[in-house]
Amino acid sequence: MNNILKYILPVVAVLCALTSCDSDEIKEQSIITVDSYTQNDFDKWLEANFINPYNISFKYRYEEIESDYNYYTIPSKLEDAIVMAHLLKYLCVETYNEVAGVDFTRANFPKMFYLIGTWEFRNNGSFILGTAEGGKKILLSGINHLSDVMDGTYDRTMDEAEGLNFYYIKTIHHEFTHILNQTRDYPTSFQQITGSGYVSDSQFSEPYVSVYLSRGFITAYAQTDHREDFAEMVSEYVTHTADWWEAQMQAADTTYSEDPNQSQTGRVLIEQKLDIVRNYMWDTWQIDIDQLRDCILRRQANVVAGKVDLTDLSL
Repeated sequence: MNNILKYILPVVAVLCALTSCDSDEIKEQSIITVDSYTQNDFDKWLEANFINPYNISFKYRYEEIESDYNYYTIPSKLEDAIVMAHLLKYLCVETYNEVAGVDFTRANFPKMFYLIGTWEFRNNGSFILGTAEGGKKILLSGINHLSDVMDGTYDRTMDEAEGLNFYYIKTIHHEFTHILNQTRDYPTSFQQITGSGYVSDSQFSEPYVSVYLSRGFITAYAQTDHREDFAEMVSEYVTHTADWWEAQMQAADTTYSEDPNQSQTGRVLIEQKLDIVRNYMWDTWQIDIDQLRDCILRRQANVVAGKVDLTDLSL
């Protein structure tokens, strides 16, 4: 299991109000899994948009067995689950359809997405945004905060989809990269570029939270290990503009002075990694990461501009 861990930011705990009744109104149905339930409009939409075309199960009803018993977890709110399903389809699944073809998506996308309401908080000052398991399942957490993120309540706004990316969309691309790597591994030369620089959970403390770029890592979390480093390289690259990436490279264009063994600037190290990432994605999967980035950014702009109805359940 690969975890994406981020610093705990000020968040408001959102508790899901659960009701159960005989009405077919979608907002009045419990989303706790029971032995049997009447299929609602969202279930029918998921069947048409995930199960039938891709054989992907999108689980939004709470199932204890799908959760991690090491954390306190709660169900996702139905209205936020609907929005996330649309975002996942439009910004992730269909981007790979467009760039790599629907056969690639059907063969390689995980066969289950499972949503929980809150993030999985750890005792080291971090929380888990998502996990990928065995190439088959991606868990997405913090779904009940989605509407707040999209409203700009948190410190990252929707002006350029940064909040949406930071908490959710980048997570999905990160976890999908893990699944691709679990299917066909990348060259060992990648981990050798900054082989002595991985610091595991110490990336949550100074100086690593401040100097990751000059050390040759695109994010602080990338310093955890080489597999997280690779997934961070892909997900950060394809969800940000060329201008953003160049700004990071300019900031990385120094040598970490505290490491006497580092003879190259962080920019050189990151660009060496990017070359391996680019070649792996093309040679192994025939995916041009620049084309993938263009596709994701175009679709993100449509979401931010309100051009995509994220609540439509019509068939």
